[in-house]
Amino acid sequence: MTTLIAVIGCLFIFVVLLDAFEAIVLPRRVTRRLRLTVLFYSMTWRPWAAIARRISKRKRREAYLSFYGPLSLIVLLMVWAVGLILGFAFLHWALGSEINMAKGSAEGFAADLYLSGTTFFTLGLGDIVPVTPLARTVTVIEAGTGFGFLAIIIGYLPVIYQAFSRREVNISLLDARAGTPSTAAELLRRHGRSGNMEALNQLLQDWERWSSDLMESHLSYPVLSYYRSQHDNQSWLAALTTILDTCALVIVGVDGAPTWQAQLTFAMARHAVVDIAQVFNVVPKTPHYNRLPAGQLASLRTALASSGVPLRDGDDADQKLDELRKMYEPYIKSLSDNMLMPLPPWIVEKEAVDNWQTSAWERNPAALATKFTKACQKGKDEVGRMKDERVESVIR
Repeated sequence: MTTLIAVIGCLFIFVVLLDAFEAIVLPRRVTRRLRLTVLFYSMTWRPWAAIARRISKRKRREAYLSFYGPLSLIVLLMVWAVGLILGFAFLHWALGSEINMAKGSAEGFAADLYLSGTTFFTLGLGDIVPVTPLARTVTVIEAGTGFGFLAIIIGYLPVIYQAFSRREVNISLLDARAGTPSTAAELLRRHGRSGNMEALNQLLQDWERWSSDLMESHLSYPVLSYYRSQHDNQSWLAALTTILDTCALVIVGVDGAPTWQAQLTFAMARHAVVDIAQVFNVVPKTPHYNRLPAGQLASLRTALASSGVPLRDGDDADQKLDELRKMYEPYIKSLSDNMLMPLPPWIVEKEAVDNWQTSAWERNPAALATKFTKACQKGKDEVGRMKDERVESVIR
């Protein structure tokens, strides 16, 4: 019996340390499905998501879901700590509980558990102490394990939040460039209306790097995928989908758009979404609805043409766009269903207000948007007038 308990204790310690090493220290994706972390998240996310699906109001649902990522991380750390304390307590019990106890202390396995807990957290109270060399050796090993475990955790949390901050910067920048919710059509339209299509090349370069950083951080620390964005109408998955949609349109053919950079960004973004889907073991599936039906595609072409960025037309162009969409849409659909993150449309049917145009005190954000548009147009006209005057001056 004592041998079996000792084996169970060693197994507890080994499983927890291996799982913590793979989740925190090991900088690569672990393909093995039988893991404590995987079991923990599969058992906790499903009921959490089931409750979220019953919440009808979007803001309240997003607020509820935003708690899961940070809370699950804290609970997982507690599970690891409890597992190690139990493992070492089993070892102490299997060794015969060779300890000296102060008067009134707990007896039996409770005393071993208390000794293990105080040793793991390096409290050093001294009311219960080991007396044999082997028991003292186990105590020293546990104290070192607890100290190292807590040190790694202290260094782990800042890394998580730094990666989260890096992810959210570009998502916030996308608001003024692609609207809220972000769409590929609005991203191209705003660049076309500004007459600055060259800036699209730099934007796609930035998002190529962002996709690479997203893949690296979310494969190393999958818990980041559960961290929601600050605004309830934004998410990392929606932003990634918008960039994939934009790259697909540019690759099909948009006048003045950087095709080569779009291909590079598309490859990196698609790589990220596929690998993240593999981490969560979600099977790609064809959406039950067409995100871009023929009628909406015609509206998209009309909107882009009116902004000076016409999309190539014809059966070949439609077929090429359909092939590109099939390369990533099944994966983003599966991730969307699993993470409860809505996918953005290709084009917004009605005029929407960006996040930067709203506040708790702004009663009429649409009026603010109109004022901003008029001010920009007035400044643009003024710059044009000054250029004409300079040209006339030079001619004179």
